[in-house]
Amino acid sequence: MSATPPPAGGFVRRIGLFQATAINMSQMCGIGPFVTIPLMVAAFGGPQAVLGFVAGAVLALADGLIWAELGASLPGSGGSYVYLKQAFQYRTGRLMPFLFVWTAMLFIPLAMSTGVVGFVQYLGYLAPGLGETAGDLIGLGIVALVVLLLWRGIENIARITTVMWVVMIASVSLVIVAAASDFSPHLAFSYPAGAFSVTSSQFWIGFAAGLTIGIYDYLGYNTTAYMGAEIKDPGRTLPRSIIYSIFGIMAIYLLLQIGTLGVIDYHRMLDPNDIASSSVASAVLEKAWGKGAADVVTVLILVTAFASVFAGLLGGSRVPYDAARDKVFFRPYAKLHPRHRFPMLGLATMGVITAIGFMIGRRTDLTTLIQLLTTVMVIVQALAQILAVTVLRKRRPDLRRPYRMWLYPLPSLVALVGWLTIYGYSDKNSPGRHPIEWSLAWLALGCVAFVLWARFEKVWPFGPREIEEEYFDEPPVQKLPV
Repeated sequence: MSATPPPAGGFVRRIGLFQATAINMSQMCGIGPFVTIPLMVAAFGGPQAVLGFVAGAVLALADGLIWAELGASLPGSGGSYVYLKQAFQYRTGRLMPFLFVWTAMLFIPLAMSTGVVGFVQYLGYLAPGLGETAGDLIGLGIVALVVLLLWRGIENIARITTVMWVVMIASVSLVIVAAASDFSPHLAFSYPAGAFSVTSSQFWIGFAAGLTIGIYDYLGYNTTAYMGAEIKDPGRTLPRSIIYSIFGIMAIYLLLQIGTLGVIDYHRMLDPNDIASSSVASAVLEKAWGKGAADVVTVLILVTAFASVFAGLLGGSRVPYDAARDKVFFRPYAKLHPRHRFPMLGLATMGVITAIGFMIGRRTDLTTLIQLLTTVMVIVQALAQILAVTVLRKRRPDLRRPYRMWLYPLPSLVALVGWLTIYGYSDKNSPGRHPIEWSLAWLALGCVAFVLWARFEKVWPFGPREIEEEYFDEPPVQKLPV
């Protein structure tokens, strides 16, 4: 393995390559593509919406290579928390990892809440008379059930996730096969006038919106990176699980997107009163194979949505644990379950925030929720990790790197352009919602919280910088003057 073993009483490395890839893919291909195909069509204005999934795949792969190098070199629990701490501790102490945990406690549960919103949305196909209150109660019940199932040992969770992965593959495969059986090239490849007018500002606004939705659909390729301390042979398993899951989901998404557009007229997806705008996969099955088949596959889609929320909270709940153990977050979050060795408070807190995010999404719309969570994520995680790879390569060339990014630094530059495009166009794609302003306000509030916390803990800038190099050969802790 590429790092020291986990401390006594900590996590146990029990997750292999197949289970790790299944965890990533279950999180990636949840309800996302089944609810965002109409959103993607609305962003582009026609079947050229497939560009959004292609662009999302390119960004996911470029960013995934960053995660792969960092995860293989620094395989601790917490993912970005570990990477940002090791890269930026020399100049800014614990500021960056603190800000990451501050934002992650918001954007990870928000991402999971979109899955619950989609679950209730598809449930409406099976129960057309489902009222708003009933939908709210069902969604909250789903969150509670996920937390309950995660309240157990990781070896049991890995088995549950493998079963859910099989159901996910079955559901998307049936939709793809059904679409192929009733496929019309005319529907799939008939583009409206000006569909590819790259000189038009409207095209690029739509492209940015599509890229945002596309990368949202791919989010989850990094789930096992948050669980680095529980992965067998992480130097090999982590990079492979990330890359395999991205290529696997990319193939699935393209087949699903093109197949759906070849069965359902895209104008139906733009009509809020048409079932194709809210449950497009069910509409595909109904048109191709009839209502009975659509009902069966809709049930499988509901299981897939559940699996994505399950896998997301599984990985996300590990984030505050590592920070709290290092005294960079509230100390109660460092406590593991005495028997099953999972972070109890992190799981419970993210479960509550997921429930709140679900209720917000039900009162606004799914597009707004996606835009808000991606904008919050960009500054402290996406952009900071791009810089972290370069910082660690220059400052710590002796760091063990079982995997090195292909074609460095090209993937970093591609990821940088992609994330800046999403961030720069976010206000235009969410008029009146001000996601840029909200993200900056949340970051500023996090900086204030850090200053107060640092003063209380007497760490930088109010005390010495503690340099912790647990993944290197040097002594684990050095104290530098302020």
